Amino acid sequence: MNDSTPRLPAGRKAQVASYVNRLGQVTVTALAAHFEVSPDTIRRDLDQLDSEGLLIRMHGGAMSTSALPWHDTPLSDRARLQASQKDRIGQVAADLVQDGNVLFVNGGTTALALVHHLSERSELIIATNNLSLPAEISAEACRDVYVIGGHVRLSGQVTIGPVAFASAISGVENDIHVDLALIGVGAVDGEGFSTSNLDEAAMLAQMAARARRVAVLADSTKLDRRLFAAIGPLSMADYLVTNEDPAPRLAAALAEHGVEVLTPETPLRHPAG
Repeated sequence: MNDSTPRLPAGRKAQVASYVNRLGQVTVTALAAHFEVSPDTIRRDLDQLDSEGLLIRMHGGAMSTSALPWHDTPLSDRARLQASQKDRIGQVAADLVQDGNVLFVNGGTTALALVHHLSERSELIIATNNLSLPAEISAEACRDVYVIGGHVRLSGQVTIGPVAFASAISGVENDIHVDLALIGVGAVDGEGFSTSNLDEAAMLAQMAARARRVAVLADSTKLDRRLFAAIGPLSMADYLVTNEDPAPRLAAALAEHGVEVLTPETPLRHPAG
């Protein structure tokens, strides 16, 4: 760096995060040379930035969160990204759930963050494609869990298949309807909700269509973005649960389509029913 003014560590860490996210992937050696600090200092910065979910720590360097090969990345690695934001989203989304509700909850780390805040509920019935959910949900909160069948995507610990269940007794496939679908998505923009997998998008659309109310869960890094596979228009959701207010243009589009935005700073105006 050419600027000779001493910089506080916090300022340097912000610059490191910005630099990595701009380039996509950078080695420790290159970062140390660019910021004129020791490799050990850069390693400490990267460790902290990784723990805060601002980049992905790799052997010998770091990778931008946007450069992450999402569907090939283990769930445990994705859980580190925006972890505190996802936890706050989960806490807000849990306020939409009442005792005895029948829920759809899809896969992903934001949905798991929600599950951890349902411990005070009771008699819930949950249909999910999230293979991690049965081990995470409180037995006192949940009466039954139904896992949607299909092929298993090991990296995400989810199933992908039709949203339907066959009776264990008759073998006949039954249509299902739920009180509330809690759906984590990959992106939200003025055109609607999207993800990066066509089959997953179709599955999430089926979940939304079978629910009396729909809450879409998305942290702020997913706002004003669009991915390959469209799930549905903004009007498919009753709520968008996120960690901070959307930008004005997206906020206006959500309001136009009747979507109520819920954040930790904006309490639920209409209690769940």
